[in-house]
Amino acid sequence: MEDTESVKFFRLSQIEEQNSFKSTWIIINNSVYDVTKFLEEHPGGEEVLREQAGGDATESFEDVGHSNDAREMARGMMIGELHPDDRHKISAKEESYVTTLKDEPSWFSNLLLPALIAAVVTLLYRIVSGDSE
Repeated sequence: MEDTESVKFFRLSQIEEQNSFKSTWIIINNSVYDVTKFLEEHPGGEEVLREQAGGDATESFEDVGHSNDAREMARGMMIGELHPDDRHKISAKEESYVTTLKDEPSWFSNLLLPALIAAVVTLLYRIVSGDSE
C-alpha cells in the first residue's frame, strides 16, 4: 500500500455525515470507501450498504465472506483511511461469554448434530425399505 504521507485521512465525524443517497461512505478495516455509485449494483441490495452508511461495516463485510473479486472491486472504491486518532472509537465491541459462544462453532453443531442426523436418516431408510435386520 502507499506510504502514510500520501494517504488521505478522514475523521469519523466526516464519515458519519456521508450517509445519504447523494453520498454514502463506509469504513472497512479502517479504510474508507465511497460506495455511492455502487449502491444500485450491490448484489445484496442497496439496503445492506445503506444500513452501514457513515459507519463501520467491517463486521458485516467479513461475516458475509466476500470473494477475492469483491475485495478487489472494493479497493477501487477506497478513498482513504480513518484517522488514527479516531480508530479507538470504532474498536471491536467488547466480547462477552454470550458473544464468544455465539461466534465460535461448538462440538455439538460440528460433530454431534451431523452424527445424529445421519443416524436418524439411516434408521428411517431401514424402516422405509423394510430392512429389519
